[in-house]
Amino acid sequence: MTDFSRLEIALKRGLFDANGEGVKNKAFGYFGIEYNSVKSVRVLTFDSGLEDSVKKAFQERVTDPVTEVSSFSPLVQKDDFDYILWVGWHPGVKDNTGEVAIDLLSQISDKKTNIYSSDYYIFRGGNLKKEDIEKIGDKLLANPIVQTFKVYLKEEWDNNNGIGANLQKVRIKHRPTYSSIPASQLTNEDIERISVERETFLNPRDIPTIVNFFKNENIIEKRKEFGLEGPTDVELESICQARSDHCNHNTFNGKFYYTDKKTGKTTIINNLFKECIVEPTKKLAAERPWIKSILWDNAGVAALGNGLCYVVTGETHNSPSNLEGYGGAITGIVGVYRDIMGSGKGAFVVLGAYTFCVGDQDYSGPLDVPLHPKRLLDAVIEGVKDGGNKSGNPTMFGNVQFEPESMGKSLVFVYPLGIIPEEVLGKPSYEKHIDPGNLIIMSGGRVGKDGMHGVTAASASLDETIPAGHVQIGDPYTQKKMQDFLIEARDQGLIKFITDNGGGGLSSSVGESSRFNYDQNATERRDGAEVYLDKVPLKYHGLDPWEIFVSESQERMTIGIEPNNLDRFMELSKKHDVESTVIGKFTNSGALHLRYEGETCAYLPSELLEEQFPQWEFNAEWVEPEERGLYEPKLKLEYHNELFKRLLQQPNIASKEWVSRQYDHEVQGAKVIGPLVGIENDIDSDAIVLRSDLKSDIGIAITQILNPKYSKIDAREMVASAIDEAVRGVLIVGGDINHLTGIDNFCWPSIEKGKPNAEHKAAQLVRANWALKEFCLEYGIPLLSGKDSMYCDGTFLNKETEKKETISGLETMQFSIQSKVNDVNNCITSDAKEAGNLVYLIGTTKNELGGSEFYKMLGETGLNVPKTDAKKNLEIYKKFVEARDKGYCVSTKNIRAGGLGVHLFKMAAGGNLGIEIDLNNVRIDESFDNTDYIEQRILASESTGRIAIEVKEENREEFESVMGEYASCIGKFTKNNFVVKDLNNNPIINEDIYKLKKLWKTTHGNR
Repeated sequence: MTDFSRLEIALKRGLFDANGEGVKNKAFGYFGIEYNSVKSVRVLTFDSGLEDSVKKAFQERVTDPVTEVSSFSPLVQKDDFDYILWVGWHPGVKDNTGEVAIDLLSQISDKKTNIYSSDYYIFRGGNLKKEDIEKIGDKLLANPIVQTFKVYLKEEWDNNNGIGANLQKVRIKHRPTYSSIPASQLTNEDIERISVERETFLNPRDIPTIVNFFKNENIIEKRKEFGLEGPTDVELESICQARSDHCNHNTFNGKFYYTDKKTGKTTIINNLFKECIVEPTKKLAAERPWIKSILWDNAGVAALGNGLCYVVTGETHNSPSNLEGYGGAITGIVGVYRDIMGSGKGAFVVLGAYTFCVGDQDYSGPLDVPLHPKRLLDAVIEGVKDGGNKSGNPTMFGNVQFEPESMGKSLVFVYPLGIIPEEVLGKPSYEKHIDPGNLIIMSGGRVGKDGMHGVTAASASLDETIPAGHVQIGDPYTQKKMQDFLIEARDQGLIKFITDNGGGGLSSSVGESSRFNYDQNATERRDGAEVYLDKVPLKYHGLDPWEIFVSESQERMTIGIEPNNLDRFMELSKKHDVESTVIGKFTNSGALHLRYEGETCAYLPSELLEEQFPQWEFNAEWVEPEERGLYEPKLKLEYHNELFKRLLQQPNIASKEWVSRQYDHEVQGAKVIGPLVGIENDIDSDAIVLRSDLKSDIGIAITQILNPKYSKIDAREMVASAIDEAVRGVLIVGGDINHLTGIDNFCWPSIEKGKPNAEHKAAQLVRANWALKEFCLEYGIPLLSGKDSMYCDGTFLNKETEKKETISGLETMQFSIQSKVNDVNNCITSDAKEAGNLVYLIGTTKNELGGSEFYKMLGETGLNVPKTDAKKNLEIYKKFVEARDKGYCVSTKNIRAGGLGVHLFKMAAGGNLGIEIDLNNVRIDESFDNTDYIEQRILASESTGRIAIEVKEENREEFESVMGEYASCIGKFTKNNFVVKDLNNNPIINEDIYKLKKLWKTTHGNR
């Protein structure tokens, strides 16, 4: 036998190769490289030889006899190609396909071998050069952070050996060890130097507190017992994870000195998080007994009234996604799913959602960004798809925003929702507790070098200093098995405590969970944990203790169980083919005690976490938009038809059907309203609805809104509009106005002193949080969970000037809303249903185009940003809900980005109907007095509080009786054209609805 085996798998001759065709299309779309064909070949390489009988059995298992051919010899001969491009993972990078193959081999043979997956591509025809293939490898198929590639030339090809071994094997010639700093040499400078060397991004403000802690005589005495003096590398790494802005939210817990330059008044905000999020949420939760869990667990919990609760949170995965789009996004989605799995005693994931904010897809400028925006978007779409659907969950909702400012650091929002019974074996499912003596178990994946310094890297701006090692590759298959196992263990009462290994790995999960047995009323401490790091299952040997403790390798949960339940827990783990290992126990020592091969490598008393670390402080200076040079532009626009067509083709307005179609919305079968609606299922829905249980008509409505463009004028109105728009989104599909919950996800450019416009961005953050508090209180929306992701900036080399440039992202908050739907059979979609039905508009249209898509199309920003009157809008929404529940609303549409014209078009296009609108009947206010080109402004205004409603003629009187002055009949649906009449009753837009629909779908091509 040879010292390796290699199985190659390809489609049979003549079958369409979608993978190869995708590469061909992208090579032309990205680089203009043309050739006749490219075929893909999947490769599984074994690092040892196999018996012929094992080869045959394995080959039969992995080859589809109808569509595929496979061979342990090369499938390609010298005359079959012009160039071959091989792509494989770097050693140590998560190889999901290889790990599945190892599991399969174990079912066939006792042979122990590593299996590595890769691919190669066979290029034929065209005027190809080697440089073209290298460009495809480097810029399209292989991300150098996690992958490698190799080009094979025809004249060099060996028909017998083919691509060779290409073993992506980790080889670490290193004996694991740990180190420490002598206490006598412990200084602020030492810690700062170590932080820089180890790329942990520890904030200098924290260093004196850490140094003083380890010089404290009481702490020194405690540590002497275990042979420790100064801090070890394990301890310093753990502290840096815990103190990162990502984990500890130092910015949101900071003190802000907010000065209004117009009035000269300075306001001190002692803690944004407590004042604007904690206090209002607790107030609202106290008034709503159906709120079950907030502000402490991995996710929030709300009851639906049918014995079930929904569990929800939100997350961003920006930094890793900007370096490795696929890996960052897949890790983001499976990671946030584990937040659901680790909430309470464990919930079951039923849905995933996404939002991507990326740069110009046609960018051709000089900045040397890690990933071109087009390639990045394709990769994150793929990552969320694989992470969601392959772990058995529908990906049912999403947004894509294109902004030039997103070049600095593109944003990747990920969102999960899960279901959990209110009680498990007679006890609340959303409560968990630990007792000393409980065992600590790690279940799921193994630990490797992938995922080092993830949370610390996320607490810094993107530049060449960010370590690539924090990028991980998620494994949805392992996670799916783990979820099924943990739900069964939960239902048998085996789980006392559970949390995920996300940011910070074991240092976070064990460190945090060890404090959940702390009773403040007890006379003695009851918190603490003892962990045996040499017991932690590893992907390969050679990891130092600190690497084991802080690695963010994926698909791992930390679980606390009673010792007498260990046997049953392990039986279930084996049944579901999930690896589970006892790695320690919870104690009442009041310390986190880590051992490696019997020796203490870390002993961190809990007092460190209770130290009064200095509060971060920020100066915030607000300058009114007019004083910053913003103005309201004068319009000189005559051709309304052409302008409207241009608006429909703008990247943020144009159809995103091509994105939604890449996701499976039907997994688990609970969908009521999906992301696409209409006769042809091609119009984006304002919200989605799913059943809470397949046997129940109680559902959950969900939508997510972000309007970063308004932050160019005022972040306060950005937040206000997002909340108001989200409320409308769930109400128009059938949500309960008395059961609303929110998730706030902040993504903000750096506000640290010395950064560009730091004081203005800090003021924007204060105003955004003030708005969050105000509008959540007005609408009655407790925040179940949330996330802040700072440092949304990027610094890149300009290849023309050879100087570095910093691009700061727009101040952004995505707001997600969940609402109970009392009966899913009464839900409403946005597509028009019947010609002859009337079109009503509720709410008032104002001269508010500041930050609008229309102004953006014209190269303007504007000044009149939409301003939200929550009290007035809530009055209108209550009337709308009354009319809706009486059955008067046939279809409903949220009027938002792009304005009235855009969303009336979508409404009509969803039903393949025409529409006739009279702008004389649109309710406007005095802001339009003496306004130029008023009709165009009415159509493009993005004023909040507006909903378009389809009403049958026979229900006209009843509908108007309920809505009163809040609703205006502005037209009717027809059979043909999209028609808008101006204030003189002349048609200013008259276009065939099918032609408009086709045009609307052209912007993003056939991607």
